[in-house]
Amino acid sequence: MNDEQRLRESRDYWDREAETFDVEPDHGLRDPVVRQAWRDLLKSWLPSTKSAVLDSGCGTGSLSLLIAELGHEVMGIDTSPAMIVHAKAKAIANQQEIRFEIMDAACPSLTPQLFDVLICRHLLWALPKPNQVLQRWAKLLTPTGRLVLIEGFWHTGAGLHAQEIINAMPSLLHNAAIHNLSDQPELWGGKVADERYAIVASR
Repeated sequence: MNDEQRLRESRDYWDREAETFDVEPDHGLRDPVVRQAWRDLLKSWLPSTKSAVLDSGCGTGSLSLLIAELGHEVMGIDTSPAMIVHAKAKAIANQQEIRFEIMDAACPSLTPQLFDVLICRHLLWALPKPNQVLQRWAKLLTPTGRLVLIEGFWHTGAGLHAQEIINAMPSLLHNAAIHNLSDQPELWGGKVADERYAIVASR
């Protein structure tokens, strides 16, 4: 499958999923407990001062919204136009100025060294050649920027193990730390038995 076919299939799939995407507790963050858990987690990873943050594969913009509420300047990108429609509506409803763009998160057409933080949740595992994707993402970070990846290896057999991502990290990124998220049911709306984690690395 070439890149154009991959993009088209991915866009069509996530366009179909957009209407019900937020039903999942960790997608829509409609439960106050789940929402607060993600807010606290993001706050612990993000700089304490206003920073430029890219939410890569932003979906319906739930994390983008939380990051903006924490005082950061946020841009969200996603290949799905339907997801971006929901994200924009969510930002307007919550009176947050967030720039959302339809864009291939695997190969974003953005200026290098533009962001202090790049955050991505549950997307890298689905992209081809993750080592090349990580290299592109690293180049988008400022010299003191950081990458925050939220990933997992699920009971379905899909996903990436944390060590696989560590092994794929480009030389531009350093001090990668794995944070276990499987033991925090408040993030997921209940207990989980699969591998869920975050990796935070510095440029």
